[in-house]
Amino acid sequence: MEALRVSPVHSLGIPSKLAKTHFRKFFCSNFISIPSSSFSFDQRNLSKSKLFTAISSSVSTELADPFQPELETQTPDGKFDWYAHWYPVMPVCDLDKRRPHAKKVMGLDVVVWWDRNDSAWKVFDDSCPHRLAPLSEGRIDQWGRLQCVYHGWCFNGSGDCKFIPQAPPDGPPLHTFKKACAAVYPSTVQNDMVWFWPNTDPQYKDVILKKKPPYIAELDDPSFTKIMGNRDIPYGYEVLIENLMDPAHVPYAHYGIMRTPLRKNKADREGGAPLELIVENSHTNGFTGRRDYGINKFFAPCVFYSSLPIGQNRDIEADSSTGTTKESSVQKRMVLVFICIPVSPGKSRLIWTFPRNFGIWLDKIVPRWMFHVGQNLILDSDLYLLHVEERKIMDVGPGQWQKACFVPTKSDALVVAFRKWLNRYAGGQVDWRGKFSGALPPTPPREQLMDRYWSHVVNCSSCNAAYKSLNVLEVVLQVISVALIGIVAATKQSLLSMVAKTAIVSTAVLCFAASKWLAHFIHKVFHFHDYDHAFR
Repeated sequence: MEALRVSPVHSLGIPSKLAKTHFRKFFCSNFISIPSSSFSFDQRNLSKSKLFTAISSSVSTELADPFQPELETQTPDGKFDWYAHWYPVMPVCDLDKRRPHAKKVMGLDVVVWWDRNDSAWKVFDDSCPHRLAPLSEGRIDQWGRLQCVYHGWCFNGSGDCKFIPQAPPDGPPLHTFKKACAAVYPSTVQNDMVWFWPNTDPQYKDVILKKKPPYIAELDDPSFTKIMGNRDIPYGYEVLIENLMDPAHVPYAHYGIMRTPLRKNKADREGGAPLELIVENSHTNGFTGRRDYGINKFFAPCVFYSSLPIGQNRDIEADSSTGTTKESSVQKRMVLVFICIPVSPGKSRLIWTFPRNFGIWLDKIVPRWMFHVGQNLILDSDLYLLHVEERKIMDVGPGQWQKACFVPTKSDALVVAFRKWLNRYAGGQVDWRGKFSGALPPTPPREQLMDRYWSHVVNCSSCNAAYKSLNVLEVVLQVISVALIGIVAATKQSLLSMVAKTAIVSTAVLCFAASKWLAHFIHKVFHFHDYDHAFR
């Protein structure tokens, strides 16, 4: 875990408890030197505007200023416009084409659904124009239309109303009226994620032709893995993104879960040490952070991208023309991509993916949900800390963050840079456009606050399937246990020997014990696993 233990965004790696197995040996043996990574945009954008220099194995790792897209993304006073950018909704792998999905982004209630007639994901305002019932509670009908289940109104992928059951068949054609249409957001699929533009005004219908979401080249490269995860977080976007930019908290907040560098002269048990972080190229659209082992990039408003030290592996290749062998240098590369989505005050959503071009076999044999177990544990270990921290920041006022917090060391350079960017360009906080009072939601009981089921499992196709399967297995074990005891009780003593009875009863006890252990495992992995820092 060398890369994860030194990276500013290593708070979502594989935990050390899992690392004690083969996974630990695999990761530790490979994460050792600086990769050249790529984070590029569509080539048409490159030819039209001054974009940052893409990083790849064939170009310099020197980055230019953050991109300046041709579409206006600033307000008239030169400030960052929160509603002139693409936002991801969910990874495609966690969306079911058979049903609509309710999501909230930037305080907007949206419904995501698969339009099989256009073979595309569509994002609508989650409100039926009839009586404002949520379309996300509806269904996809037999003709592939989105149907509101309150009164049966049906809409196609363009938002046009195609059927009003209550309208008289002989006219007038009420479904053709403009007010009968559903509000449609521009949407696209890029890097296996559904993105949407948070404005239903028709002038933005073809906004994808002028500005595209940030493009992550590794996620479309077949030589890279691309396992994704998502989780709803009970603290705001600002706190989420600055936590991912903070490497200094890892030895302490995630102690016992993530490994830290072995130091000869440790001043404390955890082994924290000074960190040299440098920030440069801060602009309206983000900034660059540097350290001796790699580069971090913040692309406003959502994407935080980090290169990791992976090193070069020298392989022996056969030269078919001469019959001899030669050494070739194979570049091992990995990047961490975190997408932090503003949901509402005190709530955010995190989508993470760690593409790499080595150890591909690991992702093929290990179920996706098993990776999520470790990543959720790491998220939980500092979740309560950040939830409380956000409330204290709100007490002093977001604009007073730097006065209230004492950040004298260079290890906080990225965090300070983000807060400066937020204050200088983005109004000091997310622009909710008056949809909220500004107050944070009340703090629920700890078990509810850290609940994994509603924040992750129901939104993750892999974890949801594993959860259902393990619950079935638990019931099967209980049934077997009861059935075996019933067999012993119902069978005459003369028909069963003492050895047979003992074997059956022992099997029943083992099945019952296994079901109880499995129930505990399911609760701990898919519902709630507390992290007590005092006893770590």
